[in-house]
Amino acid sequence: MSSSQTVPRAKPSPVAHPDKPTRARSNVIFFAASLGVLAYFDKVLMSQASGAISKDLNLNRATMGLVFSAFALSYALFEVPSGWLGDKLGPRRVLTRIVLSWSAFTALTGAAWSFASLWTVQFLFGAGESGCFPNLTKALSAWLPSNERARAQGVMWACARWGGALTPPLALFAIGALGWRLAFPAFGVLGVVWCFFFYRWFRDRPADHRSVGRAELELLEGLAENSGGHGDVPWSAMVSRVSMWLLWLQYFCFSFGWYFYITWLPTYLREYRGLPAGEAARLSVLPLLFGGFGSLLSGIVTARLARRIRNVAAMRRSIACVGFVSSAICTLLVTRTGDPVLAMIAMAFASFSTDLSMPVAWNACMDIGGKYAGTVAGSMNMLGNLGGFAAGAFDGYLLQQTHDNWNLLLTIVACFYLVGAVAWSAIDPVTPLEAKE
Repeated sequence: MSSSQTVPRAKPSPVAHPDKPTRARSNVIFFAASLGVLAYFDKVLMSQASGAISKDLNLNRATMGLVFSAFALSYALFEVPSGWLGDKLGPRRVLTRIVLSWSAFTALTGAAWSFASLWTVQFLFGAGESGCFPNLTKALSAWLPSNERARAQGVMWACARWGGALTPPLALFAIGALGWRLAFPAFGVLGVVWCFFFYRWFRDRPADHRSVGRAELELLEGLAENSGGHGDVPWSAMVSRVSMWLLWLQYFCFSFGWYFYITWLPTYLREYRGLPAGEAARLSVLPLLFGGFGSLLSGIVTARLARRIRNVAAMRRSIACVGFVSSAICTLLVTRTGDPVLAMIAMAFASFSTDLSMPVAWNACMDIGGKYAGTVAGSMNMLGNLGGFAAGAFDGYLLQQTHDNWNLLLTIVACFYLVGAVAWSAIDPVTPLEAKE
């Protein structure tokens, strides 16, 4: 059925009271949050298995860095097409394709026999997962009124971070019990289960869902165009808007530093800090755990302040700027701290601080993008993953050339965070793309 055809509205379920909003919106947030958890399970698993993989496949720092960057490169390249596809076809079909693809390539990672095969599978894994969060953002923009979106983004990203935080001990257990080759297929099965329940329940348009009653549709009045399919993205408005370039820049800087947590952190703790594998896995939980708290706090605070403050744009800029600057300071503290536990606490607060910007940035994609939220979010996430690609390749090369000068690497990360703060100081995160200047 083409996007221009009118889809008849499904009758509300008999259990839905027509004058009382249902819990359907909460279910959408649940699916978004649970998928965020699964996405970070599979990403962080690779960093935990990197030691065993490097040993079995005879990979050095530089080549392992290229493997890490393969995922980020393809994720970045396919992010805008996948976000645009969600805008055109709707997130239900596109998200199902995404999760099934990444689950398959997660499983195939365990079959790698060389650097080339591992790099190829990770590249395809990144291509498969690309568009996940832009399409979730598209779904939230259609199912949630504006005053609920920041909180939903906070919950989604908090759960994503906490999923990543749970992965190190789970991955260590799975790798110890099954070996790294079987651990990847075991994690890949989880995505297939998610797809089964999501495809059965979710609909692109709330009006098409049988459990949504009249009262809930009244809350979502005016959002119908956000769920409609279309392909007429105003590309010229995107590339001519200074705020879009700055939004892309801040996310590049964010991801350049953040990728350290899901790539090199376990190696840093084992080899530079001299910790055994078990203790390193436990401490590597902290940055993602605290990052989740940062996302959750930002989402709640942003939603509450938006109802009391007239200048919402200034409020969002302030939260993001404070977060980036604080993260730069905490990252520099890591390089000056000898005790590994205290160093990881400082790194945890660095992650907490940068994640204050996450709900703000993704909420900006919904407000700026409107019905083009998937494409706008995809473009921002594309630049973010180009930052991850650059970090993966650069970090490995720098460590190889400097004989593991980890403090120099972290100092460079802190500088990127400061650039992100400068970018946020001039972003307009609320004016829609199609608004008349």
